Amino acid sequence: MIAAMAAFALEDALIKGAAAALPPWQVLMLFGLGGAAVFAMAARLRGEALLSAAAGSRAMRLRAVFEVTGRLFYMLALALTPLSSATVILQATPLLVVGAAALVLGERVGWRRWSAILIGLAGVLLILRPGTEGFSALSLLAVIGTLGFAGRDLASRVAPPSLGPAVLGFYGFLAVIVAGAALAVIDGTAPVRPGSGAALSLAGAVAAGTLAYGCLMVAMRTGDVSAVTPFRYTRLIFGIALGIVIFGERPDAAMIAGAGLIVLSGLFILWRGRRA
Repeated sequence: MIAAMAAFALEDALIKGAAAALPPWQVLMLFGLGGAAVFAMAARLRGEALLSAAAGSRAMRLRAVFEVTGRLFYMLALALTPLSSATVILQATPLLVVGAAALVLGERVGWRRWSAILIGLAGVLLILRPGTEGFSALSLLAVIGTLGFAGRDLASRVAPPSLGPAVLGFYGFLAVIVAGAALAVIDGTAPVRPGSGAALSLAGAVAAGTLAYGCLMVAMRTGDVSAVTPFRYTRLIFGIALGIVIFGERPDAAMIAGAGLIVLSGLFILWRGRRA
C-alpha cells in the first residue's frame, strides 16, 4: 500500500510537470492512451475479455461518468494549483465514500463516524479558507475532482464482480481519454509536439500509475483490508514532499492543520468501521 501511494504521488508530480509544457487536455489523452494500452495487454495476458455485458452495466456507466469528472477536474487542479494542496484535498475521498455509502447504499454509519466526516470536511474548509484573502477559486477544482473520485469508488463497490482489475483499469483509462477530449473541446488550444522532457514525464506517469494500481490491488486482495487501508494516507506525505522538493512549494500552517483533521478523521472512521 505504501508503494502504491508513493507511485500515485509520483504520477501526480510527473503529470503536473508535463502540463507545464503541454495543454492539459493533451496530457490527459496521451496519459489515458498509455494506461489503456498497458491494461489492455494485461487483460489479454490474463484471459479477461474487455468487451462483455458486465462492462456495459449501469454501475460501470456511472463509474465512467464519475471517473471522467474526477480525472478532468483533478488534472486541472494539478496543472493550476500547488501539488501539495491538491494532494491533501484528495485525502478527503474516503470520508465522502463513507457518507455516500450511508446515504445511497443504506450502510449503517453511527453518529461518531458522521461527526468524524464533518470534522474531516472542516479540515478541507480550513485548507480552502473561503471568505478570506487566502481563498483561491482554483482550489475548488481539486474539490470537484475529489467528489468525482468518491463517486467512482462508490460505483466500483457495486460493479459486477466478474470484471477483473485489468478490465477495470482499462475502462478507467478510457475515461481519462474521454476527459481529455472533453477538455480539448472546451479549451480549444492546438496540440503541441511533446519535447523529450514532456515525453519522458508522460511515460513515467503511465509507468508509475500502472505500478501504483497493481500494488494497490495486491494490497487490497491479499492483506487485511482494515490493516492496510490506513496506509493510504502516506500519499499525503509523498505528495507534500514532492511539492516541496520539485516545485518549491511551502505548505502553510492552515494546510498542515487541515491535513491533520482529514487524516485523523479518516483513521477514526476506519477504526470505528472495524469495531462495527
